[in-house]
Amino acid sequence: MKIELLKLLNFRNYQQLEISFHPSLNVIYGKNGSGKTNLVEAIYVLGLTRSFRLSQEKTLILDGAISTKVEGVIRNRYKTTYTVLLNKEAKKVMINDNKVGKLSDYISKITIVLFHPDDLRFIKDTPSTRRKNLNISISEMNLDYLRVLNLYNKILKQRNAYLKQMIINHHETTSYLDILTSKLVDAGLYIYQKRKTFLEKVNSYLARLYFQITGLEGLEIVYRSSYEKKSKEEILQAMQSGLEKDLMLGKTSIGIHGDDLAFLLKGKDLKEYGSEGQKKNAIIAYKFSELEIFKEKTGYYPIFILDDLFSELDQEKVQNILRLLSSDVQTFITTTSLGILSSFENHLYKQIHIEDGHVIGESEENGK
Repeated sequence: MKIELLKLLNFRNYQQLEISFHPSLNVIYGKNGSGKTNLVEAIYVLGLTRSFRLSQEKTLILDGAISTKVEGVIRNRYKTTYTVLLNKEAKKVMINDNKVGKLSDYISKITIVLFHPDDLRFIKDTPSTRRKNLNISISEMNLDYLRVLNLYNKILKQRNAYLKQMIINHHETTSYLDILTSKLVDAGLYIYQKRKTFLEKVNSYLARLYFQITGLEGLEIVYRSSYEKKSKEEILQAMQSGLEKDLMLGKTSIGIHGDDLAFLLKGKDLKEYGSEGQKKNAIIAYKFSELEIFKEKTGYYPIFILDDLFSELDQEKVQNILRLLSSDVQTFITTTSLGILSSFENHLYKQIHIEDGHVIGESEENGK
């Protein structure tokens, strides 16, 4: 999968932009605040209809404008034009100028693997952050996963509301609660199995890739779930045994909404014991693993974005990461350092210079 052309209208600090890209490697450089990350963010928005940043969606719109438009021509087996239109009240998506009614029918059409410095939160932050990242990764490969996940969250909300109603009204009958519980477990078992299978696939690549980057052995991801090694009947029994606790809390205490995972290096949790460099390289190895899983699943590689890749990495790690890049993967790398361009001497790439929301220089480079 490759993006050939990107058009922006009133997106972040870009009033208007039309730019084409190299099918393999694109290096975007400029000062901090110039718009490098905004450019790769637009590609991400084109694919997932939302930003990878924590800011509100309305901040995607250029100051003073009422709406923004992101349009891209994607080549996979054939060319397709995708469009995301956003104003402060609504969002609309189109494929070849035809409106798509549901965002869930649009998401996953353009597959993207992203590394951004905030991704270290995947290791350092809360279980909910790790689940969110995991859900995004799997949903891009499996639209049914996203639909079942949405269903699970809907049923979970209903069950929690009914638990509170039971407390207020002193309900003793559990017939409706039992129906909700059974449906919740069915959806949860599907999600659990997809997460487990995905992380097993990640682990089949992760240790080797981490070793190639760092020279360190023994990186793995451990998945923790209350559904682990349990049948539906066993989970239902556990939920029945925990009903008194659920009624006391007013929420469901057992389920995949409490799942977590940990990056372990030689058995030690990187969250607690890893250095910043070890954590960053672990996430980068995880992202390279995702590329290979996408290829296995779909038959093609996704678009690969590496935002601010080089900060806090020594030259040896940089070179090791660049050796992992495949010409079959369309990759976007942002950097503030013009000097770092010498690192690409073994690559064919397009060099894009950004300044104040404008492309002030483009050139095709032959580093080979």
